[in-house]
Amino acid sequence: MRILVTRPIPEVGVNVLRQVGHEVIVSPRDRAMPAAELLAATVGIDGLLSMLTDRIDAAFLDARPNVRAVSNFAVGYNNIDVPACTARKIGVANTPDVLTDATAESAWMLLMMAARRAGEAERVLRAKRWDGWGPLQFLGIGIVGKTLGIIGAGRIGSRFARMASGFGMRLLYHNRRASAEMEAMGARLVLLDDLLRESDFVSIHVPLVPETRHFISRRELALMKPTAVLVNTARGPVVDEAALVEALREKCIFAAGLDVYEREPVVEEGLFALENVVLLPHIGSATVGTREAMAELSARNLVAMLSGRSPASPVNPEIWS
Repeated sequence: MRILVTRPIPEVGVNVLRQVGHEVIVSPRDRAMPAAELLAATVGIDGLLSMLTDRIDAAFLDARPNVRAVSNFAVGYNNIDVPACTARKIGVANTPDVLTDATAESAWMLLMMAARRAGEAERVLRAKRWDGWGPLQFLGIGIVGKTLGIIGAGRIGSRFARMASGFGMRLLYHNRRASAEMEAMGARLVLLDDLLRESDFVSIHVPLVPETRHFISRRELALMKPTAVLVNTARGPVVDEAALVEALREKCIFAAGLDVYEREPVVEEGLFALENVVLLPHIGSATVGTREAMAELSARNLVAMLSGRSPASPVNPEIWS
């Protein structure tokens, strides 16, 4: 089998593919592969180890009927038209679980940085504009004993909630259905509007699907406390960035922490002018161990699918049954 890895990944994943005798082509460029380049590179390719920046839609699949399996190097798969793959009996897999801890940790990092104005304070220090300690400098929002609202009670949202135990926080969550794991931690299932009104901190952990695009926009931001902090480590388009810029500029909320953006790698220009937002370049899963685990899992998923077996983490398991 011939396999294309659309961007350099940790070598452990490439080794898994080569050890079973597949011909492996790894893109030499450490950047998102443009659509035309992806199309040209997949001539005669049987398996695709794709990135979340690769658009695998019906038009691509029609042009490349040779592709038999797609293994996404991500837990999300909004870049893949899964129904189109299923209709063509093309297996799709992703990398859940292995990035849960790292992403939950990143959400906490953003929450604490935004609450305590760490980014703003560091910029002042680096610019050599700090003239010494003062009692009114960089006053932020405390975390202990506050109310934490979690939107989405999947793996990452639940792990994020568990990490809150050390801060003695009251937990609220909004989800399509009740979560036994969240309830066991004392979290209370509430309507989205109630969560936004009551929470001091709101963290987003939902997948990007048509129903969650701009899930948080002007109306939702207006419901939040003026002392509230919003964190997004899920997918950028879940938050209306233009509305968020307006809310931060007008001090409708205290601060925000973002690791994902609506039109990556483009960031809403207004965000750069604001001090009350922490901006990170999509590093939620960026630890050595996590990325190596993602590489190995995505490679093993691809090997299984090309062998006619169900992968460890199938997105469309129905084709294997």
